[in-house]
Amino acid sequence: MRHARGHYGRKVGKNEVSWNDSPMLPSIEDLELRNASMNWLRERTRDGELSVHYIELAEGFSFQGVRRPLKDRQRGIHSSRGFGTAWTITTTYREDGRERPYDDAPGPDGLLRYQWQGKDHDHPSNRALRNSMTQKLPMIWFWGVAPGEFRAIFPIFLVAEEQEKHQFVVDLNDQWETAAVGAESSELVKSYREGTVRQRIHQPVFRQRVIRAYETQCAICGMPRAELLDAAHIVADKEPDGIASVPNGLALCKIHHSAYDHDLLGVSPEYRVVLRDDILEASDGPVYEHGLKDAHGQSLRFLPRRRSLLPDAALLAQRFDNFLAAPVPPHRPPDILFKR
Repeated sequence: MRHARGHYGRKVGKNEVSWNDSPMLPSIEDLELRNASMNWLRERTRDGELSVHYIELAEGFSFQGVRRPLKDRQRGIHSSRGFGTAWTITTTYREDGRERPYDDAPGPDGLLRYQWQGKDHDHPSNRALRNSMTQKLPMIWFWGVAPGEFRAIFPIFLVAEEQEKHQFVVDLNDQWETAAVGAESSELVKSYREGTVRQRIHQPVFRQRVIRAYETQCAICGMPRAELLDAAHIVADKEPDGIASVPNGLALCKIHHSAYDHDLLGVSPEYRVVLRDDILEASDGPVYEHGLKDAHGQSLRFLPRRRSLLPDAALLAQRFDNFLAAPVPPHRPPDILFKR
């Protein structure tokens, strides 16, 4: 395969363009706008803990005395007005099992792709993306978690363009760095990138979708505080069936999530909570009694209202079988000595 080298020497594949093919210096004001928007989002989302609504993004924030919207009302690519660069991109929310209008999927190198606006190389939105790539500008990615609700992922960087496939290559590293694209990537690098995608997109998006489906309540005890809730995978995401979809999740408080992950309790395909025998036999204070043991034999207290979002019975059965087969570790008394 023939390759072209950019001005700074990084190899890219045929029909690909990288940031270094047309190096340009970014505008200081453009960089200040991006930094200000990311600081606003950090405060608004509590460092990514909360989602943000479309209306807030369309209204934007105040920058140098002017309201600057962060999202276009119609298109997924939003440009910095006056700079000719793309500022934010959006991946539309779709329910599990439904296709998105654009497939923003990982490539063989573990890096995500973002589709052009249409197929026109010279479309203004595509030119804006290209300018952001060549100037190595930090961008924001709004990932749909519900109708009108988005997870803000930032900073991200466009590191290459695959023109034959009408898409850009996205690096989720929070600092810009040279990225090997395509077949150049080793398995170790690919594995690291896939882990980054899980950590920065799949897991937080999964969490927000699951907690929203359960209306911000623990399925077992009803804890109603989002800060104390997790999205527990029924089948772990490292397993082939462990997809990041709501039917493979349970909204659980921190205590019940830890107990579920460590096989102290299981959930049957009939949505019944079962505790391990040694947990039922032990006695160790009110949290143990009321937080764990009282749930034994009870049905889940809260479930999604929509049938399509209910826990998948086959996945529950798979996990419940593992729970029943899990070895019980020997009891080990505390080894902390208290001295006067």
